[in-house]
Amino acid sequence: GIPSCVLCDTHMAKKNLELHDALIAVIGDEDTVTGMLLAGVGNIDARKASNFVIVDSKTSPGQIEEAFTRFTSRSDIAVLLINQYIATMIRPLLDAYESTTPAILEIPSKEHPYDPSQDAIHRRTKLLLGIRD
Repeated sequence: GIPSCVLCDTHMAKKNLELHDALIAVIGDEDTVTGMLLAGVGNIDARKASNFVIVDSKTSPGQIEEAFTRFTSRSDIAVLLINQYIATMIRPLLDAYESTTPAILEIPSKEHPYDPSQDAIHRRTKLLLGIRD
């Protein structure tokens, strides 16, 4: 058979590759996604799958949920950035999400300032630390 150290080396190489090829995905308004694309975050793979979704007034919560589910099920995405006001539209789905990868970060947008009371990570941290308002 194959020596166990070869399997270990292969496993480590695969893990290393995943870390170096990891992407940041974005679900946001046009300004947020444009800024992220200008910063070099954008990616479209051979299957024409992108790592970003622009949400506008015509985007339904169902479409946002579908994008969230698609991004969180991809193994090449390490971080998912979502505008906080958009995250509010799919809050039950976000609250039910328990995986550590990808990490979900709610970010403010130009039109909607950050509200810590709406941020799931902020709320969970306060709960774990026993902090009450």
